[in-house]
Amino acid sequence: MPPELSPGLQALRDHSEHVLGRQLPPFANASPPLHAAMCHTLLGSGKRLRPMLTYATGHALGAPLAQLDAPACAVEIIHAYSLIHDDLPAMDDDALRRGLPTTHIIYGEAMAILAGDALQARAFEVLAGDPTLQVPPATRLLMLRCLGQACGAQGMVGGQVMDLNATGKMLDGAGLEAMHGMKTGALIRTAVRLGGLVASATESELLALDRYASALGLAFQIRDDLLDIEAGTEVLGKTAGKDAAQSKPTFPSVLGLTASRQRLDQLAQTALVALDNLDADTIQLAELARYTVSREH
Repeated sequence: MPPELSPGLQALRDHSEHVLGRQLPPFANASPPLHAAMCHTLLGSGKRLRPMLTYATGHALGAPLAQLDAPACAVEIIHAYSLIHDDLPAMDDDALRRGLPTTHIIYGEAMAILAGDALQARAFEVLAGDPTLQVPPATRLLMLRCLGQACGAQGMVGGQVMDLNATGKMLDGAGLEAMHGMKTGALIRTAVRLGGLVASATESELLALDRYASALGLAFQIRDDLLDIEAGTEVLGKTAGKDAAQSKPTFPSVLGLTASRQRLDQLAQTALVALDNLDADTIQLAELARYTVSREH
């Protein structure tokens, strides 16, 4: 049986939902269609893995919860923008996300693009301007730089370009891991790193956290690829079998099912071993690793 979230992690997830609800500009300050399109994806039911990772990392190293709100929300806002753009007809062309019609299906393609643009900008505004985040200016600038790298040409966007170019082609395992290390893994690594920076983590602690997050990001993608084959659309909340239908290289198509599951187990172990190098309360981070490799949607 896949693990349920512990009460502590469920509390973090619920907290992130509450805080995210306060992060969009007031309705009066945005056009109604744009505001509605931004809310549709950001405030829809999501796993909230990335903010939970930020909160759990900061908690492990002793950062107060309120200090983690801005970075946790900024990362999730970037994730929401990426989902809107990934689903567009020119990208993955999907009509279903989290069990609901995708943003462009409801609001039109142009409004979906603009909603994604506005969310991306809002993420940096939240991280740059939240007065609750009490860190030195140099640390806040570093956090902004990390977020920018995660969602730009060195991260998500670069990975998405590799994904588009790989459609109909066959990558090897190393190429697939490099692509998803950018497309999926970069933002997961940043979610963890931002929590560490708020907590004034040392360089050695940040290295251990990066090893943990790098393994977790790839594990997340392998589990996604397996679920795309094994789970139905109703369970996933998005169109099942879409990768195969679009001839996209996936871990099962490149490595096979058995080897993909073995690689998933290896990455889970790598993530857990990385936590052993931290003199910190890493129980929640370990639980998130186990959840990531065992989740059913």
